[in-house]
Amino acid sequence: MSASPGLAGIAHEKARGWARRLGAVGVWTIDLDRLPVAAARAYLRALESLGFGALWIGEGLGSREAFANAGVLLAASQQLIIATGIANIWARDAIAMANGARTLVDAYPDRFLLGIGVSHAPTVKMRGQRYGRPVDHMRGYLDAMDAAPYVGPKVDAPRVLAALGPQMLRLAGERALGAHPYFVPVEHTTVARRELGEGPLLAVEQAAVLSEDSATARATARRHMKRYLDLDNYTRNLRRLGWSDADLANGGSDKLVDAIVAWGDAGAIKSRVVEHRRRGADHVCVQVLRTDLSAPPTRELEAVAKVVL
Repeated sequence: MSASPGLAGIAHEKARGWARRLGAVGVWTIDLDRLPVAAARAYLRALESLGFGALWIGEGLGSREAFANAGVLLAASQQLIIATGIANIWARDAIAMANGARTLVDAYPDRFLLGIGVSHAPTVKMRGQRYGRPVDHMRGYLDAMDAAPYVGPKVDAPRVLAALGPQMLRLAGERALGAHPYFVPVEHTTVARRELGEGPLLAVEQAAVLSEDSATARATARRHMKRYLDLDNYTRNLRRLGWSDADLANGGSDKLVDAIVAWGDAGAIKSRVVEHRRRGADHVCVQVLRTDLSAPPTRELEAVAKVVL
């Protein structure tokens, strides 16, 4: 059921507040999961010194658990917002999800944003579960989250939904602060804003390679894209946007690679961020892609920070 006009207005006001807190540009990464926690703590200090206001972290098979990881990162930083992009709804029941978020919001007011998503059928199967209809399952999960008992202090735990298709985007606008689309070209941002409406938060992930050599940049991009082009949720979304089977084959056509992954100098990355913003994104979280995963991309983000912050 949609919220009443009055409740919708309150939700949109909260979404606008979070848009201001997140800022125009943040960072998205899964790379910290490969590092010792001590190195991750040092990276957060570097991010804060560069002026970034938000760090988005993922959760997948083999990664750190989302709430434990967020708690470590919140404790290691002073002002940085930690957002999950996303916490998997198949990894924990709705009560655990709701109360994990409440705990972190109570401990770190205005610094934790819960992003949740339905994941993908192959991943869910590996967990020994059966993948259901995504929108229906998410709606029921949100109902259960809202009804979750909690004996701690009453806190408002903000959430966004991983959303690509029109139904999930509309649900994100109705039942959450907004949406966090991942692995999308800029034309999707236009679609997302139209489906969400003007009020809800739209926080878009944008992958980037800081290389001006087209062969090097596209090779790095294709290594990143391969796993996602094997997942139905992403390929269905791209087909909905008009991309062909030929574009999706063999790691992606050059045109698709260039649409999904921004590459070039820091100015080229800025241009892509600006285009997302022009099309309706409140916040763009940049995921820097590299071949060397032994250390976080501090140098690359320093270059990006100089032109976008």
